[in-house]
Amino acid sequence: MTVTNGYQQSDFERPLDILNLPSLEKEAQKIIPAGGFGYITSGAEDEWTLRENTKAFDHVQIVPRSLNDMENPSTETSVYGIPMKMPIMMSPAAAQGLAHARGEMATAEGMAAAGTIIAQSTYGNTTIADTARAGKGAPQFFQLYMSKDWNFNKALLNEAVQAGIKAIILTVDATVGGYREADRINNFQFPLSMANLERYASVDGEGKGISEIYAAAAQKIGPDDVRRIAEYTHLPVIVKGIQDPEDAERAIQAGAQGVWVSNHGGRQLNGGPASFDMLKSVADQVNHRVPVFFDSGIRRGSHVFKALASGADIVALARPVIFGLALGGAQGAQSVVEHLNDELKIDMQLAGTKTIDDVKHAKLVRSR
Repeated sequence: MTVTNGYQQSDFERPLDILNLPSLEKEAQKIIPAGGFGYITSGAEDEWTLRENTKAFDHVQIVPRSLNDMENPSTETSVYGIPMKMPIMMSPAAAQGLAHARGEMATAEGMAAAGTIIAQSTYGNTTIADTARAGKGAPQFFQLYMSKDWNFNKALLNEAVQAGIKAIILTVDATVGGYREADRINNFQFPLSMANLERYASVDGEGKGISEIYAAAAQKIGPDDVRRIAEYTHLPVIVKGIQDPEDAERAIQAGAQGVWVSNHGGRQLNGGPASFDMLKSVADQVNHRVPVFFDSGIRRGSHVFKALASGADIVALARPVIFGLALGGAQGAQSVVEHLNDELKIDMQLAGTKTIDDVKHAKLVRSR
C-alpha cells in the first residue's frame, strides 16, 4: 500500500482472473478505504435509480439464432475514425487515485493495452497531459465539467488539444451534486488533490466534498455552450447526460457530434428512469446522425449486446474498471474490459452475430 495524506492507496500491478464483474466490488471493498469506497460506489438518495440501471436490462431479451454458418465473431469497431478492438470504453470517473496510487495513469495504460479509449475527467488526480502520456499515444477523450470561469475552461481545453485528445465530452447532468448519503455517513472529503483544479482553479479539491467542488461548476448550461466548445477546440463535442429525445435533438442542433445516454450511474437524479430504458427512444431520435454512447448499469456482456442492439454505438462503464484498478492496477483495469468483451463474444456467437454491425441489427424481445 502507498499512503498519501494519510489515505491508503493500492499499488497492486497484476492481471486478474475474473469470474464476473459484479464479484469485483466486494474484493475491492477490502482494499479501498471506506470513504473512498463509498464515494465510488454510492448513488443518490436511496439509490433506487442506481439499482434500476442494471435491472432494466431484464426488460429486453436477446433472440438466439442458429444454422447461420458462423464462428469467431469480431468485436472490432470504430468511432470518429478511431479503430477500437471492442465497442467498450472507460467512462469519465473522478479521483481514481482513491482506488490506486497511479490513478488515471494506470487506467490509461490498461485501456491502451486493451485497444480501447479512456475518457479523462476534469476531476482526475493526474493532469490531462500526464494521463495522455501514460496512454503512449492511444486515443483518449476528455470530459469537461464546465466552470463558471471561461478562462478555466479554456485552460483545460487548451491542454486537451495539445495533449492530442480526440473528443470533448460535455457533461450536462451534474450542474449540482446528487444527494449521496454515503458521503454524509463517512463525512467524506477528497484526501487527494485534483490535478487540473490545482493547476488552474482557486480550489484543488483536497479537503473538499463533491458538493463544494460542483459549486464552482456552471449551473447554467445551454446549446450555446456546445457551440462555443466545438468552435474553440475544433474537436467533436459529445453531450453526456442525455435521457430525453428532445434534449438529444437540441444537442445535435447545437453542433454536438455525439450524444451520450447516461444518468451518471444513478448518482444524480434519484427516481429518474434507468438509462437503458431511455436508450432506444434517444437513439431513434438521433437516427444515426451522430454516434450514440451509453453508460449506467453495464455489468455483463449481454448488457453490452442489448445496448448495442438498442441503438448505442459505444458502451461505457466506470465502477467495475475502478474496482479492477484497485485490485490490479493497469493490468487489472485491462482485465475488466477484456473479460466483459469475452462475454460479449459468447453472446454474439449464440445470437448469430459476427460483427458489431450485426449486433446492431439483432433481434430483441421487449417486455417493457
